[in-house]
Amino acid sequence: MKLTRFIMIGGFLGAGKTTAIARLARHLVDVGHQVGLVTNDQSHDLVDTQSLRAQGFSVGEVPGACFCCKFDELVETMVHLGHERRPDVIIAEPVGSCTDLVATVLAPLRRWHDTEFRVGPLGVLLKPEHGRKILGACDEGGFSSKAAYIFLKQIEESHIVAVNKIDKLAPAEREELVGLVRRKFPEKTVMSVSAKTGAGFPELLAALTDNVSIPFQPLPIDYELYAEGEAELGWLNGTIDVKSLAAAFSLDQLVSDFLSRFKQVLADRHAEPAHLKVLAQSGDAVSVGNLVDSSTPVELSRTSAGFFQEARLTVNARVLTDPGILEAILRDLITQFSDAQIHCTVNRIDHFRPAPPTPTHRLTGES
Repeated sequence: MKLTRFIMIGGFLGAGKTTAIARLARHLVDVGHQVGLVTNDQSHDLVDTQSLRAQGFSVGEVPGACFCCKFDELVETMVHLGHERRPDVIIAEPVGSCTDLVATVLAPLRRWHDTEFRVGPLGVLLKPEHGRKILGACDEGGFSSKAAYIFLKQIEESHIVAVNKIDKLAPAEREELVGLVRRKFPEKTVMSVSAKTGAGFPELLAALTDNVSIPFQPLPIDYELYAEGEAELGWLNGTIDVKSLAAAFSLDQLVSDFLSRFKQVLADRHAEPAHLKVLAQSGDAVSVGNLVDSSTPVELSRTSAGFFQEARLTVNARVLTDPGILEAILRDLITQFSDAQIHCTVNRIDHFRPAPPTPTHRLTGES
């Protein structure tokens, strides 16, 4: 039986993983491969899943915990993707606050599912917005050493580090960031890429699909510190119905305004966002916006030219603050949007701190 190639693209919250896997998948589809995608989150109502499905991809979702804690469900999801036609390639996007993926996902797949999957190297996208602060030991940015611990461990365990979003960096900034990575992690393969423009992606795909077997060397992980770093982030997923009682509204403007107001409230509270994502959908029309840190502007990663009377907003927020505060902020924003012309109705809000990770398997020796 032909093996399905398994590719995992990790990286911190807001690193651009969803845009990256969509670009990789599109390239593979264009050259004739059957591709499946798997997304992952600590809760339900995931913007990434909806966005990728709206682009026409076959997407499975593993909600409720990291891949490492739901290993069996990850395998079941991948098998289900091949129900009608077995994918040639599966690309998986783990939770952005997850690390120790070699020991808990890649090594177990290689050991127990080697007749189904060809497991490749671990690729990690480096997020420039927080990378410069954490790698450069800068005090600004609002992230504690516990959250930074996860960021650094993700890079340390990777085989390939792709410095993403170089389209936003001046050449000197890009070289500085690549230099910081290489000095701290001299043994890594380091690349410069842009998931938005495609720069560097042929080289990244070639590295991720290299048939050379790479030894898996799990890292020592302080699971108590890891759990504390994850728990410092407040998480919120929610869905809201928006209906105009007068003129039709722009999906793009709705997403942009919503995120901009969210950003301002967080700035007033000195709460550092790791990632805010908002998706607005009306029929087949979709608009997606992102905020990846406190110092950069809101960005629309997918736009829609349409105007509509109704839409559903899906909100995913990961912020260095109490999750109860996140819910209060969201409800205040909903109140602000509701007036004589716009009516907003909350469908579901789920806010929490992640539970300590408890991997299904953790292999500490070479598989």
